[in-house]
Amino acid sequence: GTTVYITTTHICTFIVIVSIMVLAVFARRSVLKTKDAPSKFATAVEIAIGTLLNFVNGTMGKAGKKYVNYVGTLFLFVFFSNISGLFGLRPPTADYGTTLCIALVSFIMIQYAAVRYQKWGYLKGMFEPIFLFFPINVISEVATPVSLSLRLFGNILAGTVMMALYYGMLPIFAKIGIPSALHIYFDLFSGAIQTYVFCMLTMTFVADKRNVEA
Repeated sequence: GTTVYITTTHICTFIVIVSIMVLAVFARRSVLKTKDAPSKFATAVEIAIGTLLNFVNGTMGKAGKKYVNYVGTLFLFVFFSNISGLFGLRPPTADYGTTLCIALVSFIMIQYAAVRYQKWGYLKGMFEPIFLFFPINVISEVATPVSLSLRLFGNILAGTVMMALYYGMLPIFAKIGIPSALHIYFDLFSGAIQTYVFCMLTMTFVADKRNVEA
């Protein structure tokens, strides 16, 4: 008696996930087959992995190696979702349900790091500088996933709406050539920036809870 709706977001998210899985399989095979002279694709994969390691370790310090897999997966999913508009899809991150779920996963990781490494000091910190600040500190913690999700959602949705208005309102002769430049800005450039910001904030919050100097 319950109706299950399959929305555009579900379909586009599925396409993004499958694309990442296919890319991962090809990347693994390409690297494993490398013997003497790596292919261009294998070289690109190695460079990407090295860049990811430097990115995470540079932000989180020695603790970074524990979070490389998560940050890498997060980066790929958010980035592919953001730029999916280049391929005619509606970016899954233009749906708040998607960005909120991603932010909640990061939030759980942040709170887990706080409880594990600060233990009772984390609970004590909720009452600092005085116990009257407890509600404010709680709101501050809850605001983390809200701010993470809304920032990503707002920026990607704005780009999606702008492109929809452009295609829907302007005459046909104005749609030749110009959309490519707009897609590069709204989908590629803005999508890459928002991916970087989301991952950077996640790592910064986790590092802060671990008392690791970022």
